[in-house]
Amino acid sequence: MKILITEMIWDEGINELEELGFEVDYEESLWKERERLLIKVKEYDAVIVRNQTNVNQELLSAGHKVKVIGRLGVGLDNIDLHAAKEKGIKVVFGRHANATSVAEYVMAAILTANRPLYLADADIRKGGWDRKQYTGEEIYQKTIGLIGMGEISHRVAKRAKAFGMKVVGYDPFVTEYDHIVSETDVDQLDSLQQLLQISDVVSLHIPLNSATKHLISLRELETMKTRACLINTSRGGIIDEEALAYALKNQLIAQAYLDVLEVEPVSPSNPLLSCKNAVLTPHIAGLTNESQVRTSRLVAKEVGKILKGKVSLCNV
Repeated sequence: MKILITEMIWDEGINELEELGFEVDYEESLWKERERLLIKVKEYDAVIVRNQTNVNQELLSAGHKVKVIGRLGVGLDNIDLHAAKEKGIKVVFGRHANATSVAEYVMAAILTANRPLYLADADIRKGGWDRKQYTGEEIYQKTIGLIGMGEISHRVAKRAKAFGMKVVGYDPFVTEYDHIVSETDVDQLDSLQQLLQISDVVSLHIPLNSATKHLISLRELETMKTRACLINTSRGGIIDEEALAYALKNQLIAQAYLDVLEVEPVSPSNPLLSCKNAVLTPHIAGLTNESQVRTSRLVAKEVGKILKGKVSLCNV
């Protein structure tokens, strides 16, 4: 059986598939060549993607032999799950494989926001020695609010608590007996507004869908503390970027660390590019060498299970 990979994958994933006896065709930039992809996909039994390949009804119809889609990550907004289900195509993903990397990114953003050592270093290299300007603040006893209380939030919570932070969360789909509440002792709040009002740091960990599109708009930003920091490692469309740019420029909030944007790669016209208090990174929160080895191997194994008629625990 043949497997097509349309985006970046680590060698360990390809090796895993070949050891399982599959023929692998890897083209890292094939997602950019839509017409060729639609023709090429007809030959394959499985397709493995990241977040750039638009796996819509058109692609699923063209791939009439495809039995399974593998997603190298956890977000599924680029895959038409309804169309896949109708066609009997399974979708597997890298369940929890990059959760630690994302959690560490969030902590790195929090520490950098409060102690921007790179700015002090740059000042010294220019001849400065301004100890007062670069004094910074402790994160001890600060409050971090987690929007969404899944696996990544759970790992963020454990690390934040190790630094002595107070951790609160909001998620209408989590009960008091879920591990993040009952075992990690995150204070579950009743409303998003309450979380925004009391948090020094707000971190987003939710999927992008019709209910979460522009969940963070001007109204929510006005609710936050003026010294608050907003971190987004989930999906760009969850934040209204025009509203965020306005909030940053008018000091409604202090800082934003954004690993995801509504349009990726970033558009030159994106208003956030002109915000000095916004730090943008190219969708790398879950990208560490360790997480990508885990993700590549896991998705390869799970795709292989489906093709061999077995059950996957990472099936949507």
